[in-house]
Parts: sequence; C-alpha cells; structure tokens
Amino acid sequence: MSDYVADFMGHIKAKNPSEPEFHQAVQEVIESVSVVLEKHPEYRNAKIMERISEPERVIMFRVPWVDDQGNYQVNRGFRIEMNSAIGPYKGGLRLHPSVNLGILKFLAFEQVFKNSLTTLPMGGGKGGSDFDPKGKSDNEVMRFCQSFMMELYRHIGPNTDIPAGDIGVGGREIGYMFATYKKIKIEYTGILTGKGLNWGGSLIRPEATGYGTVYFAAEMLATRGETLEGKTCLVSGSGNVAQYTTEKVLDLGGKVLTVSDSGGYIFDADGIDREKLAFIMDLKNVRRGRINEYAEKFSSAKYTAIDPSADCNPLWNHKADCAFPSATQNEINAKDAKNLISNGVYVVAEGANMPTVPDGVDVFLQNKILYGPGKAANAGGVAVSGLEMSQNSMRYSWSREEVDNKLHGIMKSIHQSCVEAGEKYNCQGNYVNGANIAGFVKVADTMLDHGIFG
Repeated sequence: MSDYVADFMGHIKAKNPSEPEFHQAVQEVIESVSVVLEKHPEYRNAKIMERISEPERVIMFRVPWVDDQGNYQVNRGFRIEMNSAIGPYKGGLRLHPSVNLGILKFLAFEQVFKNSLTTLPMGGGKGGSDFDPKGKSDNEVMRFCQSFMMELYRHIGPNTDIPAGDIGVGGREIGYMFATYKKIKIEYTGILTGKGLNWGGSLIRPEATGYGTVYFAAEMLATRGETLEGKTCLVSGSGNVAQYTTEKVLDLGGKVLTVSDSGGYIFDADGIDREKLAFIMDLKNVRRGRINEYAEKFSSAKYTAIDPSADCNPLWNHKADCAFPSATQNEINAKDAKNLISNGVYVVAEGANMPTVPDGVDVFLQNKILYGPGKAANAGGVAVSGLEMSQNSMRYSWSREEVDNKLHGIMKSIHQSCVEAGEKYNCQGNYVNGANIAGFVKVADTMLDHGIFG
C-alpha cells in the first residue's frame, strides 16, 4: 500500500500545485484509510479516493462592491461543491484575506468526512471570499454580501447546496445574504443555516461547534473514567467557537486560562469566569475590539503579543490539562505540541479545522494522549446546521434543551463511531484514524452503490 499512497499523493500534488493545505488534508486521510483500501480492493478498483479528492464542481467568480467613499472594490468569490454522495452539499462560507482555492478545497474535503460522521444526510462543500470584514462598516459588509449572493444564488438551494457561516460570517452576514437570495428568487426557503431565530434559525446553532468540541473531549475523558470537573484548559481564538467552548467548559466544571486573537493572547491565572466571558463576548461580538483590552480591564490577566514568525506560540506553553485550539488551521506546530505535552496537557480537542500540523499530530499520537481531530471534535456546528435544515423542512422549531440534547447525542455517536472504527482496523485509541475511516467508509459505500456518478 505504501507504493499506492506515494503514487496517489504524487498525482494529487501534480494536479493541484501550490495548495499545501489541500495536500495536507488528503495525505492524512489516505494514510489513515490505507488499511481499509488494502482490505477492500473494491474501493481501489472503483477509484474511490481518486474521485473523492476531486471536487464535483468548483465555482469561482468576481464580487464587485462599492465602499463608503464611493470607490469600486473587487474581491474573488468561491464555492467548492466537493461531494454529494450522502446528501446535498453542506459547509460554511469564510470571509478572510487568506481565502484561496487551495484552502477552500482543504476545508471542503474535510467537510465531506465530518458531515458523514454526524449521521445526518449531508454532503460536503465550502466557500467564501478573500474579502476582509474587519474594519468595514455595516453598510460595506451589506453591499459586499449582496453582491456575493447575486452570483452564489445560481448554485445553491435547499436540496442542492446549503451554505452556513464560518470565519468572518456570522448572523449579520447570513442575514444580508439570505435577504438577497429571497429578493432574487421570490421564495422563503432554508438555503442558509446560522439564521436568526426570528426567521428560521435554530437554537444552539451559534454555540454548537464550541459545545460539541467540549462534549467530544468529555467523551474521550470518560474512556479513562474522568470528567472535565476541575480540569485547567487552554483555549485559542476569541470568536464564536472559543467563546462557547469556554462557556461549556465552565458548565462542566473546568477552568479556562487563555483566549487569543490574531495579535496576541491573554493568560488569566484566576480563570475566565462568566463575568469575564460576558466581557469577551461584548468585546468581540459588539464592539469588535482586540483581546488586549481584556488585560487592561482585569488585573489577573497578562497580555502577550504573538510573533507569527516565531518557532512556537507561547499560548501553548502553560501548565494545563486540556487544550482546545479554536482559532484557525496550522496554529500548533511540532514544538507547540511538545510544549503542551511537557506542560501536562493530555487532552486536545480541535475546535478549529486542522489546527495542528502533521508533525504536531505525530507528537500527540506518539505520546498516546486523548487527541480529537477537528473532523470529529468540531462536527457539532455542522450537526446543528443539519438540525436547522430539518426544522426548516418541517416549518417547526425545537426547544433549546431539545437541540442541545440532540447535539450531545450526535457527539457521543461520533465518538463511538471513531472508537469502533479504530477497534475494527486495529488502531485503538487513535482518533485520527478512527474518524477518517468511519467517515470514509460511509461515503465510499454510497459511491459504490451509485456507480460511476457516485
């Protein structure tokens, strides 16, 4: 199988040059599922990996808009419709200057397996733009979103492709895009998730990724007869995922010591309690300020700037039990991983997508810590997006408690699927392989059932 993997990756890199994040994501999956491909030659004969790593459709378009000074601006928009074997395309829209084709292909590829794990009938997709909402007025964001949807609407629909939010896309942006779609199509359908509660949104959707990540960590701890009660935790990021990760850690009796943004991080030795979390939510969601303001308000906290060119991130160099990387891809390198281990961290649950580089993942696996990869640990967000789709189809809404219980049940099911796949293919305790194998087999079997168009 090593020759097959090498040949396959050589083909992927030649066909998709200058897309390192996509190469990284595909490499992880092919290495994990090589044992499955060896045991089931029908997957190789049907070229399942070759087909699953090629998007069914790539949409790229220009997005012209006018800023508040009357100047014309142009950004690039994307939608990657990766795989629809088990359901309509589902995945977020990201607005960030770093967005490019390779990053979105990596995210869409990951989304296929993540959605498969949720047990819900959803395919995988991803989209967005290199537009930066930071520093833009509400009117500028609205004009961009309207222009973006003027093209995207042609390619999405409640039974075709249902985008959601991601980095840079929250309730404000979803609202502008939804209204534009409704205006153009003259129909009120659930073509986006993450909507406001007054117009088709689901309770728990903003909280879902963070809550789900903590639920997954709790399930991993339960395999050792432990809980989050009394555990100290490092969290990166200060956006939606980090905020609700912190909230759920508090609910389960843990203590969060850190949060961050692109400029730096705060370490609060006393822990981030509910009052401090409310300050962070106001700072980031309402005032759109910087995290250093936290240290200016609370004397128990110290702010440290982060040098992106440094060989490690000091946030990951504090004594703790658990780590929840919740910012962005590749934020933990091998040295960071070693620092986490040496500081006593033995639980890592990824709230972000692929936040750990491959060498860092190897460190976690070699040390046999409880390591939950993003495609399993952070699947709660898309799971509740799927529940929002169900509610929209029924013209009905569930209570907060009902949705939270369904989310908790889905995360327990994802954890169980990872464990069972690991046991079946002799990689017990390896959640990376377990998640990749469990997600892959469901999609692969469906593609076989569908024939060449699967």
